[in-house]
Amino acid sequence: MTLELIQGLLLAFALVVILMPPYVRLLQHLGFAKQIREEGPQSHMVKRGTPTMGGLLVIAVVLGIFVMLRPIEGGIIAPLATLALVALLGAADDYLNARTGEGIRARQKLLWQSVVALVVAFQIQSTYEITAIRVPFVGDVTIDPVVYVFFAAFAIVAASNGVNITDGLDGLAGGTLAFAFVSFMIIALLNAPVPQPNIAFLCALIIGALLGFLWFNVHPAQVFMGDSGSLSLGATLAVIALITGQILVLPIIGLIFVLETMSDIVQIGYFKLSGGKRVFRMAPLHHHFELGGWDEEKITLRFWIVGILAGLMGVTLFMASIRALN
Repeated sequence: MTLELIQGLLLAFALVVILMPPYVRLLQHLGFAKQIREEGPQSHMVKRGTPTMGGLLVIAVVLGIFVMLRPIEGGIIAPLATLALVALLGAADDYLNARTGEGIRARQKLLWQSVVALVVAFQIQSTYEITAIRVPFVGDVTIDPVVYVFFAAFAIVAASNGVNITDGLDGLAGGTLAFAFVSFMIIALLNAPVPQPNIAFLCALIIGALLGFLWFNVHPAQVFMGDSGSLSLGATLAVIALITGQILVLPIIGLIFVLETMSDIVQIGYFKLSGGKRVFRMAPLHHHFELGGWDEEKITLRFWIVGILAGLMGVTLFMASIRALN
């Protein structure tokens, strides 16, 4: 199994590295360039015109390889469908941003995300007949199936938007996502009582494709991930956490996404309640450090380090919990 994971990872990496240059030229030809917000850091103005929607190639490579090499069984339908459906939403948002400078309205985007999340959550619950949530060191805690569906849908939407919020610096979202999927690949391989090789293989493909994407996305980025990648990969991360039964470990493994999201919520809430005062120089969190004088590369690398440590903590918690319950 380990050999298959390595082969899949390397194949996904190689295909993205080979296909990305002509894909970027196609994006440039079609005019799919990122429009930078005027209210953002002024240092980002130089990024205006950089091709976006790079995440779409990542998703296409992952789905293409998986369909060719693995059978499509019930347990894998949810993450594959999430990748495809949310990527379409993100691609539409990227397209509108490139054409008009404005993407899909937030409420419309949230509505589409919620619909997809509810359908996927229902599919997960019915496929695995889930009636409990696995709590570290406690075990399975009974939950009503309807409550589980809504809880799972919330987790999917939250993770999707958390990664999207994080995708604001070159290499930031791609790197932290790769570390998170490494963690869940390990969890899927070691999961008890039954390992989940298909989930692990999907994680390996995503890791390889993300590493190939990062080859072109590290500072200064030649292409941006766009909503087509960040929204779909964030949602898929939550789906995999649900399928492995480790959704309560996801906030630890995805600590960067949680911190970025919370900084946005705190900033907006405090701004409204205080009549215009701010907690951070700018939200989300990476912009706070950017305006504090940190170089973009330093922020990205330090967030990567936190992401690696968070992943190690999450996997350690998972393994310790299994041993304690057995």
